[in-house]
Amino acid sequence: MSKNNTNHCIFSGNLGRDPEIRYLDDGTAVCDFPLAVGWKTKTKEGTEWVNCVAWGKLAEICGEYLKKGAFVIVEGQQRTRSWEKDGQKHYKTETVLDKMEMAGPREG
Repeated sequence: MSKNNTNHCIFSGNLGRDPEIRYLDDGTAVCDFPLAVGWKTKTKEGTEWVNCVAWGKLAEICGEYLKKGAFVIVEGQQRTRSWEKDGQKHYKTETVLDKMEMAGPREG
C-alpha cells in the first residue's frame, strides 16, 4: 500500500433521526445515526446519507446530547462490514467516528 493512501473523512450535516445507543457485553457503548449531507452542482442538488458509528465515550456523548435535526461536524474513517443472514451476504459502509462537534441548531 502506498504511503500516500489515507482514509479520513469529514462531513457536516443534520441527523436524520435520534442516535441509537447500545452497550456490548463488555460494557462498551456503541452509538449510530444517519447524517444527511447536502451536495450541489451547477444544475442539480441533493442529499447523501452517511451512516455514522461512534464507540466508547464518544458514543455516550452522542447518545446523550444529539437529537434528530442537530447540525454536527464529524470526522472519521470509512469502513465496510459484511455479514450473512438467511444465506445472503449483506454489506454496510459506515463512517467510524474519531471526532464529533456540535455545530449549532438545525438550519431553518
